[in-house]
Amino acid sequence: MPKIDVYDMKGKKVSDIELADSVFGIEPNENIVHSVLVNYLANQRQGTQSTKTRSEVSGGGKKPWRQKGTGRARQGSIRAPQWIKGGIALGPKPRSYSYSVNKKEKRLAIRSVLSSKVLEKELTVVDKLELKEIKTKTMVETLNSLKAEGKTLIILPETNKNVAMSSRNIEGVKTILANNINVFDLLKYKNLILPVDTVKKLEEVYA
Repeated sequence: MPKIDVYDMKGKKVSDIELADSVFGIEPNENIVHSVLVNYLANQRQGTQSTKTRSEVSGGGKKPWRQKGTGRARQGSIRAPQWIKGGIALGPKPRSYSYSVNKKEKRLAIRSVLSSKVLEKELTVVDKLELKEIKTKTMVETLNSLKAEGKTLIILPETNKNVAMSSRNIEGVKTILANNINVFDLLKYKNLILPVDTVKKLEEVYA
């Protein structure tokens, strides 16, 4: 079992914790992580782009000139694709890009990213993360004490309004509930900050 230090909000070590091998100590599977990430991004696409075909643009309906004898190329409608203001041939139409991925693959991808964070020493565990009031300055001081440099993802075990509101105006910092974690956020943010309760919750769900 990987063992890492547990800090308080002032950055002082207060204890250590053994992480479950099945969640934080597996060999990362990069292929599965990539597959699940592509699936996540595809499911975020709105697919609302649309172009009008020749049957949907206004005008046309009458043959612009007779078929033969004019010396010009034959034309059937002034709204054919080759005309200015004509319809679009084979253009995009609203569609869904979403598709499903095996639930076991999603769980394996999350465990792989969590394990890689431990290996790269980008995961910090705190004994608790609580603020008496909504105060961005206090949150900044806490992050500095924990040496969280760069993009940081704070994973909370349950809704914590003070922490969430105090973090939302800090550039490069995001809070998310343990129930809502996804591969995209885990990869996007370099540092992970987890209260002990979050670690226990993740081990219950993903072990």
